[in-house]
Amino acid sequence: MKALVKSEPKAGLWLEDVPEPTIGINDVLIRVLRTGICGTDLHIHSWDAWARRTVPVGLIIGHEFVGEVVAVGSNVNDFLTGDLVSGEGHLVCGRCRNCMAGRRHLCAHTRGIGVNHAGAFAEYVALPMTNVWRHSPDVDRDVAAIFDPFGNAVHTALAFPVLGEDVLITGAGPIGLMAAAVVRHAGARHVVVTDVNPCRLELATPMGATVALDTRTQSIGDVQQTLEMAEGFDVGLEMSGNPDALREMVANMAHGGRIALLGIPTEEVALDLNRIILNMITVKGIYGRQMYETWYTMTVMLQSGLDVRPVITHRFAASAFEEAFATAASGRAGKVLLDWEAL
Repeated sequence: MKALVKSEPKAGLWLEDVPEPTIGINDVLIRVLRTGICGTDLHIHSWDAWARRTVPVGLIIGHEFVGEVVAVGSNVNDFLTGDLVSGEGHLVCGRCRNCMAGRRHLCAHTRGIGVNHAGAFAEYVALPMTNVWRHSPDVDRDVAAIFDPFGNAVHTALAFPVLGEDVLITGAGPIGLMAAAVVRHAGARHVVVTDVNPCRLELATPMGATVALDTRTQSIGDVQQTLEMAEGFDVGLEMSGNPDALREMVANMAHGGRIALLGIPTEEVALDLNRIILNMITVKGIYGRQMYETWYTMTVMLQSGLDVRPVITHRFAASAFEEAFATAASGRAGKVLLDWEAL
């Protein structure tokens, strides 16, 4: 089969012929239809310091996908050939304290599909049945392909109640944009999305933002006055990993405000802990998705009218992966998809 492989320890990816994956008694073999390019994939493509110390050379990369079941192991009785599915990208041990307690998203021994386990940028991918999520046959294939980052957005956006609340989202990348749609759908009053990328900010309003704010030209405090907000934001969703963005968020929270952190900084971040303590601000770290409550929530929100399709801006045949990766890295795109049926 064809697959995108990190064949050499340098920048780039290679579309190669590799053996089709085999499956064990508890596994599912999936024919990949579409995949989404993630920031993680861009790090692997560029072979930055994180990728060099994390990703084994020779790995098939990619973890955002939708596909069809083509074969199942002998112990698998709840997936059938032809089922439309996506996969949870975190492989957990199943035996640690958190896994045994049903808190699998907190497994301390997690491995990542497409990071240190064979990934989904290929014609076929094999996964344990416990990592496979069945979709309704009528789900939009493009949306199903990005359930992994959509899940990050849902997990973060709903970390705290948002009904009737004012929400600040720092970072208008694809996950931040989907989070805007989620909190709007969940009943937030004002949704302010900040960034310094005009192309990304143009997508924020169609995704549900009340205000798309370029922080180079206007302050968050000014927007609060315009929206007649008296006491600051109730909920903050930090999606950028930018230290200045996080500090601005803390400075603009209401007393008792709640902040969910998903963006990963590339350096240590200094914060005014006095403000956090004295204003009784709650800060919660978010990673991945809750298995599998987040997946249920995503599915139900789509069924009840949530539309995240505006975040998908570009689609390429998988054979045009170089152009697709360049587009995703340019900052002038939302979510970029690869079509594996168009090799």
